[in-house]
Amino acid sequence: MVTEFVEELLQAIWSVPALTSPWTFAALTGVAFAFLWFAVAPSGADVAEESRLRGYLRGRGDIVEDAEFARSFLRRALAPALRNFLKTLGSLTPIQDVQRVQQRLSEAGNPGGLTVPDILGLQILLMIFLGGGYLAITYLMGNLGTTAPLTLARNGGLLALLGFLAPRLWLRSRADARKREIVRRFSDALDLLSVSVDAGLALDSAMVRVCERWDNALTEELNRVVREIRVGTPRNVALQRMAERTGVPELSTFVGVLIQSSELGVSIAHTLHTQAAQVRLRRRQRAEELAHQASVKMVFALVFLIFPALLVVLLGPGVPRIFEALGTMGG
Repeated sequence: MVTEFVEELLQAIWSVPALTSPWTFAALTGVAFAFLWFAVAPSGADVAEESRLRGYLRGRGDIVEDAEFARSFLRRALAPALRNFLKTLGSLTPIQDVQRVQQRLSEAGNPGGLTVPDILGLQILLMIFLGGGYLAITYLMGNLGTTAPLTLARNGGLLALLGFLAPRLWLRSRADARKREIVRRFSDALDLLSVSVDAGLALDSAMVRVCERWDNALTEELNRVVREIRVGTPRNVALQRMAERTGVPELSTFVGVLIQSSELGVSIAHTLHTQAAQVRLRRRQRAEELAHQASVKMVFALVFLIFPALLVVLLGPGVPRIFEALGTMGG
């Protein structure tokens, strides 16, 4: 009963000429491409703010108007409206989902300057674009009338689901890659911090020295901590914010021990020495664990790639003779 109702509903939808017109699908595809472009394109706000600040420092109060009129009409009028519409689409999601996306963005390092409404709006746009694009291609190929409505709904729904999940999967992969980079660089950075503090530098100056030595995800976070401390944020608060942004357990443990030792009056140099030794030990144990897993991971390559090739090389020349012998026995 439900299946028949769905089929009748889909057939009624396909029978509407305006919905099955190629111009309608072309317009929807163009709108989806435009929204997608404005979602991922850089807004240029940082450049505009920097140019305005330089103008004010030089005594040019009219730099705001010059910067605004230097931009194209599309950037000044259409782009803000489209971005507001994209943020409106993203605001339709629950608040718990918004918090999860915000955490993922922080862990990924805010790639491309994307915000939570941008990611949520991208999900909705890609869902509409892939689902509608499948129906448009089916119509242009002339298969819309010959394909079963349930088949169209199933394939379109799967593509729409893929479009909805694609931004989340991409964001998760970026966050996981950044976490791995922080864990990989943490041991060397902690060693340099320990040596710098032993040499007489303060912890803030030691973090600056680490940032000058390398350029990676960990030094970006340390550099942000240093900037927050310089504008008046307490050091423990800045370190705690760093641990919450990255979501790396090793870094969270280090920050917790460092804050506790600072509150109890324990020597920071001794704390850094102890933490560096523990981090090196965990790094060695992780390497040994990966080495033990390598033998298990090689089974797939041995069974499905290497063994068949060896069988072909070893038994290949003898296969014709085997068939000849079997033919002679049968004759």
